[in-house]
Amino acid sequence: MAQGLKSELLIAYFVLYFAAAFVWPTLRLWHRERVNALVLPSDDSAHGIIANWFRVLIGAVFAFLAALAFGLPAEMLGPLVWMEGTFTDATGWLLLIGSLVWIVVAQAHMGQSWRIGIDTGNRPPLVREGLFGRSRNPIFLGMRLNLAGLFLVLPNAFTLAAFVLGEALIQVQVRLEEMHLSSAFGREYEAYRHEVRRWL
Repeated sequence: MAQGLKSELLIAYFVLYFAAAFVWPTLRLWHRERVNALVLPSDDSAHGIIANWFRVLIGAVFAFLAALAFGLPAEMLGPLVWMEGTFTDATGWLLLIGSLVWIVVAQAHMGQSWRIGIDTGNRPPLVREGLFGRSRNPIFLGMRLNLAGLFLVLPNAFTLAAFVLGEALIQVQVRLEEMHLSSAFGREYEAYRHEVRRWL
């Protein structure tokens, strides 16, 4: 597949991904419950720093894909030629599509508990059903698979850096959320923690 066409398909995919995985459930929660799901701070706390780096990562991925679509030579991005191939490309697309479906299903299971960030002002119910009965963090798991898929579709230094940065941010954010849930739900969360693994 030509580099320009692949970049355009990836831009279309990520627009759909963010609309379906983040914008739509946030608007749906506001419409149904009048609850603002976007609770990412911009302060100097650990949570605020992680949130800001997530914003940087998302912006960088979109800027990178747009630059490729507008003709930035792939050679400038440190291509990992030894990883390129039909199998790698197909695996990457499967991860991208599968992770989107997984995240959308997980968000449906979250219902009124859906948040982007840690909601310290409210206490939505602890979700343990559906995919949350298999993984304590199915949405973050989907995000990890998503970044892995992008790396496999476009294996280069930038997508590798995005994958590594995303992995680090997600690992820290998950642990911050675990601390919050443990404080908010006490024994109920500790029991859930012992019953269900962090990832799978």
